[in-house]
Amino acid sequence: MSLLGNLVSQVARRAMDPEDAQRNPVNQRIDPRRTGGLGDILGSVLGGASQTGGYNPRQYDRQPDNGFGLDDILGGLTGGGLNGGNQRGGVNSNASAGGLGDILGSVLGGQRTKGGFGGKGMLIAALMPMVLSWIKRNGGLSGALSKITGMGYENQARSWMSNQQDNDNLDPNDISQLFDDNEIQQVAEHTGANDVEVRQGLAELLPEVMNQLTPSGNLDNESEANEEIDQIINQLSSRLGALK
Repeated sequence: MSLLGNLVSQVARRAMDPEDAQRNPVNQRIDPRRTGGLGDILGSVLGGASQTGGYNPRQYDRQPDNGFGLDDILGGLTGGGLNGGNQRGGVNSNASAGGLGDILGSVLGGQRTKGGFGGKGMLIAALMPMVLSWIKRNGGLSGALSKITGMGYENQARSWMSNQQDNDNLDPNDISQLFDDNEIQQVAEHTGANDVEVRQGLAELLPEVMNQLTPSGNLDNESEANEEIDQIINQLSSRLGALK
């Protein structure tokens, strides 16, 4: 079972969309405010820009994804477009948790070799490793939730784990309490986003990742979640390291 399978694959597909690459996130007038649900940036990536009201996480399918198109995603990176299914022979579309790190690494590495990033999908793809590393640094799923709760965000953390509530996202102005300003600036430079947009993206993405890692509304699957985070980070590091 892959807890983050659907989330990562949808982000990867949007990041590879040529039309999305033309919509650079800079000057999208993202306000530094608290947002509900998936907010503006992540909602436009997962829900599609044409959907009004953003994406409703209560409608998000958190069941195991038994074939979300790894061949399509990797095929697109080799020039076959989003439907370039069999461009990489032997790749199993029933991707494991480690395979998700491979997806992210392929997308980010492929964009780097093409000379840059762009679009909201690529911004979220670049923020995903940052969020997963933050969770790992803070002791895994329960440790990260404890830190958030200890900072006074108990109600928000509860909404992230709930199957019945929209995510009560963090205030982008408070993101510096969690993430290093240098990391934020690095992502901004690589993606073409501005500082506010990166903070907004983190304020939306962290809650949704937590939402995906707690499908039962509790910490019963914590060991699985932490193992998946480790696998994704390890494969991502390996993939991007090989592309340097």
